[in-house]
Amino acid sequence: MRYLSYSNPVLKFLPGMILVFASQLSIAQAKFKYPFQDPSLPAEKRITNLLSLMTLEEKVNCLGTHPVVERLGFNGTGQVEGLHGLAAGVAGDQERPGAVTTTSFPQSIGMAETWDPKLLKKAAEIEAFETRYVVQNPKYRRGGLVVRAPNADLGRDPRWGRTEECFGEDAFFNGTMTVAFVKGLQGDHPKYWKTASLIKHFLANSNENTRSHSSSNFDERLFREYYSVPFRMGTIEGGSRAYMTSYNAVNGIPQTVSPMLRDVTINEWGQDGIICTDGGAFKLLVTDHKYFPDEATAAAACIKAGINQFLDDYKAGTLEALKRKLVTEAEIDKVLRGSLRVMIKLGTLDPAEEVPYNAIGTGPEPWMSKENRDFARLITQKSVVLLKNNGILPLDKNKIKSIAVVGPRSEQVLSDWYSGTPPYYVSPAEGIQNKLDDGVAVSHTTNNTLALSMAKSAETVVVCIGNNPGGNLNWLKVNGPSEGREAVDRESISPDQSQLDLVKEIYKINKNVIVVLVSSFPYAINWIDENIPGIIHITHSGQEEGNAVADAIFGDINPGGKLVQTWPSSIEQLPDMMDYDITHGRTYMYAKEKPLYPFGYGLSYTAFKYSNLKTSAESLSSTGEINVSVDIANTGSREGDEVIQLYVRHIGSKVSRPARELKGFERITLKANETRTVTIPIKAKELAYWDVKSKKFIVEKDTIQLLIGSSSSDTRVEKTITVK
Repeated sequence: MRYLSYSNPVLKFLPGMILVFASQLSIAQAKFKYPFQDPSLPAEKRITNLLSLMTLEEKVNCLGTHPVVERLGFNGTGQVEGLHGLAAGVAGDQERPGAVTTTSFPQSIGMAETWDPKLLKKAAEIEAFETRYVVQNPKYRRGGLVVRAPNADLGRDPRWGRTEECFGEDAFFNGTMTVAFVKGLQGDHPKYWKTASLIKHFLANSNENTRSHSSSNFDERLFREYYSVPFRMGTIEGGSRAYMTSYNAVNGIPQTVSPMLRDVTINEWGQDGIICTDGGAFKLLVTDHKYFPDEATAAAACIKAGINQFLDDYKAGTLEALKRKLVTEAEIDKVLRGSLRVMIKLGTLDPAEEVPYNAIGTGPEPWMSKENRDFARLITQKSVVLLKNNGILPLDKNKIKSIAVVGPRSEQVLSDWYSGTPPYYVSPAEGIQNKLDDGVAVSHTTNNTLALSMAKSAETVVVCIGNNPGGNLNWLKVNGPSEGREAVDRESISPDQSQLDLVKEIYKINKNVIVVLVSSFPYAINWIDENIPGIIHITHSGQEEGNAVADAIFGDINPGGKLVQTWPSSIEQLPDMMDYDITHGRTYMYAKEKPLYPFGYGLSYTAFKYSNLKTSAESLSSTGEINVSVDIANTGSREGDEVIQLYVRHIGSKVSRPARELKGFERITLKANETRTVTIPIKAKELAYWDVKSKKFIVEKDTIQLLIGSSSSDTRVEKTITVK
């Protein structure tokens, strides 16, 4: 045995150093009544201390969505909605009175159509700042710092009533957008989050009509390679540590009690934060799923599965479960740790001066700032998709003498069920009116009879049609078969017949027609596509909707948005709504028939040429990465945006693969006659498939085609490489 000798000059001072350190520690601890309040301690020790001080009743109370223990001076934070801007109440909403205005961006599906993760990240940053502002400003003091966003579900079927909430049908694309939004919400501080991103709804939740008891059934490969991908990316790459489970079952097991919560998200992905039920989902386990005989049994199963926040009336069932010894206090302690970890990351246990984001809440209201208004306009402009143009667009505002803006979506901007209240809205009619000089005759109406009269005297007619995302005030009803929203799936993907009739009647009178389709969903607009010379698509709820429409129509911007779902030509092209096996003909990866508009589709007022496809190597190792580069030239006469899309087709795979899969994309702006080289990296692990025998992803020796183009069906250049 070796003994320490104090002959070493450093060791001579060691006892004194220890005493000084201990003294300093005791002084630091003296500042706080309880150790859990001390931000210098490790998070797990703080949580252990807090749990040790709580009564069982207090612990049960903290299983709600706003954990609070007033006796100990602990006040966590609650949840708010925020899919496309903070929803701090809607004007006229009886359940959320006294709305606070906030910056409102286009619906999630619209933001996705920008194909620009940087824009989504910025939108989320603005939302996070405004969320902090509303929580911390003395004038408001409302809301919470856990934001229920983004929606990482996959829009596998355009009939899904909540299509507007997702980022589209492709797993890699949705995951990329999810990561961007998560990072924007949470910020880049090394210790604290600005807000917490609570991703929803895990998992395979893309039907509404029977969601309270239906089961989404598919195999293990689709779980790993498709449905779980955006959630996995949002957790591992984005850093989210909160998610909401879905109402439905997967392969017969309700998601609220699914083993995958622990087995996959916690044990594999490292999810160690909030796992929350959807609203009312706890009781549905008994009433609709009929999976448990009573609420006590259901509560115990939820907690054992990993649920630590109930968006439901759960207390009686939980207390009964404890009384019957179906669940233990130790098991409640175990799940509460996840919720408390998020509270620590948000700084709710720390002194106010320790948390830099606590400074937000003073100064002017951010939603009134020019910066936020300008960005709202920018992201809305970037979301515009040009579906058709036979030379009618863009209009020359210096030559036009008269224009009529008509149709049911011409004079208002509609909110959806998760919208906030913006400080202002600009309708298409207002945007067009504001764009033109007083000498131009601008008429507008939502009355069909007046619309026909106006069409006779106008040079050009802009007809604004589309769904109503707010729908009928009755929860389970909408105003027509092509309408949908939460709790109601669409029965049709054709346009509302009265709207289609209006377009046809106007076209008989005036051939200079531009249709602006303001919609949350894909539509089978076959007659419109065949006959109308100009078609623009934009989604609802952005406060700058009308300005963006006018900017596109008059060429102040060049539309560059792209579709993020396949738009079928008819409902007959779709498999049964409850068929969750996408290999039976869903999405661009497995579609069996030609759609009206393919995934990734969108036109421009200019043209782009692709050439000189190169790779940094001719082969890719199973653990490696290569760069794929291509030259893009704007061959037209005006500046424009192009989204370069990289797809992969497996040629030598020994297992079934999609026809093609998106593996990279980038949106760029090119001036007229400008050429730029775009480089997109591709990692071998992104080419892996899930092997059901070994229970892991495998990168196989393979030959793959790299397909680069302007949409999933428009390949401009390609190259074959090998994977070793």
